Amino acid sequence: MTPFSALIRDMSGKLVVEVSRGISLNNSTVTIIDAETQVIGTFSQKFFSIGGKSTVLDKNQAEVSMLQGKLTGWDFKFPSSNTEHPHVTKKWAGVGKELFTSADNYVLDVNREVPANSGLKKLILAAVMCIDMVLKE
Repeated sequence: MTPFSALIRDMSGKLVVEVSRGISLNNSTVTIIDAETQVIGTFSQKFFSIGGKSTVLDKNQAEVSMLQGKLTGWDFKFPSSNTEHPHVTKKWAGVGKELFTSADNYVLDVNREVPANSGLKKLILAAVMCIDMVLKE
């Protein structure tokens, strides 16, 4: 329900994307902004979804894909027509870390067919933050 803003930077410190959300009462809408401060897309959370589900929209608010989680909550996919773009899985961090901290590790696997500098790749990267901040915190 609380607002947040997270910056994702590359290894040199250059901003890749900003993931942010305002106050959310029911349905959460997360905005993704690139390094040039242009909105490249949004994630619109589905209300009452089992496992977590969001519509992924591009900068023109056209649906690109869905972000769908499983009931277990550890596995997320982005089905889009006949191709699955990425796959996000939560990595087990060990008993101590899992029980006594809120830190999470995720593994992101992106299909090689997604162009390197595309807005879609940035949306996929932002999805990991969206999963953690909206669905898991």
